[in-house]
Amino acid sequence: MSENINSNNIENDEFNLINEDSDYKDLITKLVEIKSTIALLEKTISK
Repeated sequence: MSENINSNNIENDEFNLINEDSDYKDLITKLVEIKSTIALLEKTISK
């Protein structure tokens, strides 16, 4: 019984790490988009 609980905890931890990794990738993608938008706005304003 204890082994089953430990196995489930390990699987949940691995799943959470995968989700966190995906969240970080999504965040980085959004930050790159924001950076591009800001650069475009800066060019537009300085004209």
